[in-house]
Amino acid sequence: MSNAKDSSAVTTGHVMQPNGRPRPMSPHLQVWRWHVTMLASILTRVTGSALYVGAILVVAWIAALASGAEAYATFVGLAGSPLGLLVWFGFTVSLLYHFAAGVRHLIWDAGAALTPKAADGLSWGSIAFGVVASLAFWAYLFAAGRVSL
Repeated sequence: MSNAKDSSAVTTGHVMQPNGRPRPMSPHLQVWRWHVTMLASILTRVTGSALYVGAILVVAWIAALASGAEAYATFVGLAGSPLGLLVWFGFTVSLLYHFAAGVRHLIWDAGAALTPKAADGLSWGSIAFGVVASLAFWAYLFAAGRVSL
């Protein structure tokens, strides 16, 4: 059983509300007002994917170490270049943010901080931790002379 209203909803992807305003049949990113928990969710997925690339870099480092002095020197030269350091910094941000996001999810799994305000606070905290802890880690590496440009 369908009527004209139902068939137009299928073709347009919208349904009319009683007040006459068209609404999408299902929520979409264009409909939602952005908030920090959406950003945190997307960042968690992106950083999780970036960690796969970082894991490959760590394996390449170990392989270069096992392949001898010349291979290791080549790897260190590439990893220590400005572009290499930027990649390692990105890996560090991804790792630390993803860790904080995991803790955020553990808190939610425990049934705590489920109100929108608390969830937003945890999301901001995860993002801040990822950035600040990475900057602190790299500042230490530069200050200790472990890394230089």
